[in-house]
Amino acid sequence: MTGRPLRADDTFVHRSIAVPRTSPETAVLGVVVSIPEPWAQLLVEWRGKCGDPQASLVPPHVTLLPPTEVLAEDRAVISRHLAAVAAAHAPFDLHLAGTDTFRPVSEVVFLTVARGVAECARIAGDVRRGPLARSLTFPYHPHVTVAHDVPTDMLDMASAGLADLQAEFRVSSFTEFEKLPDGAWAVAHEYPLTGPPR
Repeated sequence: MTGRPLRADDTFVHRSIAVPRTSPETAVLGVVVSIPEPWAQLLVEWRGKCGDPQASLVPPHVTLLPPTEVLAEDRAVISRHLAAVAAAHAPFDLHLAGTDTFRPVSEVVFLTVARGVAECARIAGDVRRGPLARSLTFPYHPHVTVAHDVPTDMLDMASAGLADLQAEFRVSSFTEFEKLPDGAWAVAHEYPLTGPPR
């Protein structure tokens, strides 16, 4: 029987108390827009330089569905749901421009989405329906995390060091990830965006 997500978290951060895999009958999924090269490796390097332990575990991305625990028996229904969402949305251009922060609410520095905000929000809203229906702790704000929960001087370094970064690319799919026992995320499926232009 299809059920609602069991547990949910808003960040792709490995914490022993956050969305633990409670049994072999569950999985923790996330859905993202992946950041392509050459920017992906640059952001991994920056995250590592800042001492962020997520650098090697979490590929650079814009979140559409934060980590969400689901029943393993619902995976086929979830896959059909995500395929239907992808089929309803057209490819779009994403432009990342400079840095911003969620401080003091959260110790995060991120790249700002300058173009593609509305498209990300529409897709994210559709993803978080049906078998993946869930609420968020904070209003949806598409971004690319570059430093999280590291010392203040490292947050400042990331903010200043990437302040002039500009990245523009075509988004033609979104990616479903599954959390592994070691906290890393593995690609489960790619969903091509094949919908008509708006």
